[in-house]
Amino acid sequence: MRVIPESELIINADGSVFHLHLKPEQLADRVVLVGDPDRVSTVASYFDTQECEVSSREFHTITGTYKGKRITVVSHGIGTDNIDIVLNELDALANIDFSTRTVKPAFKQLTLVRVGTSGGLQPFVPVGTYVAAEKSIGFDGVIYFYANTERVRDIAFETALKEQLDWKLSGLSPYVVPADHSLIEQITGNDIIRGVTIAANGFYGPQGRELRLPLADPKLNEKIEAFNYNGRQITNFEMESSSLAGLAALMGHRAMTVCCIIAGRVDKNMNTNYKGSLTGLIETVLERI
Repeated sequence: MRVIPESELIINADGSVFHLHLKPEQLADRVVLVGDPDRVSTVASYFDTQECEVSSREFHTITGTYKGKRITVVSHGIGTDNIDIVLNELDALANIDFSTRTVKPAFKQLTLVRVGTSGGLQPFVPVGTYVAAEKSIGFDGVIYFYANTERVRDIAFETALKEQLDWKLSGLSPYVVPADHSLIEQITGNDIIRGVTIAANGFYGPQGRELRLPLADPKLNEKIEAFNYNGRQITNFEMESSSLAGLAALMGHRAMTVCCIIAGRVDKNMNTNYKGSLTGLIETVLERI
């Protein structure tokens, strides 16, 4: 049996995992993920009980109970690179024996729902809409560092995407990963649109925002908005869903992202007072997770 070296799985002196500073017993099987560390307290304010609270860098965690369900809420910060840290450490907490540094014989599956904010790309997802990423398009490259990604990717969708977008960014190949179907069925209803979400690897240029630097493909957003594959259009931009869906699928966990649309990228409008709308989405996820 492989023993995982100290350099690969870093365990702090108190027995917690390196970045999150969580111990295995502090993690629930149901996990709500949010970007903003302050939003963790907002989610946990609905809990009936709280058993632990841990903060380290941008990673803020509270575990407690909501209507009899034990839930952990964790902040992951911004970007797919942070998701790589959080997913690997959550999986380690669930499935690696820290005392022996070996994989546990019985796999523990986590249910992970990311609640975030997003920019809408279609008229049918105006500001205030809730959109679940039934499929995520990764403009990052995180999952390419792991083996056997073909088994979790939608290769036909990727081919159509690169053809219709006339993809011009050399050295970067977008990938497409579906969310866990059973979790999409569990969380979404008539109040949540099932969409196709782009996870960009930046907020400005990668999402078509032009300030002082010119864009490599100034027409990319227009092509994204016009994209249609088997009746599916791209609904929104955010920055984490692809690596969450991809890594979770490779690991065997159930995961999805659902976002509140706070910006209309086509109409160029923005709701900076979106916290009320996001609170409604948090309540919905807590009820259904």
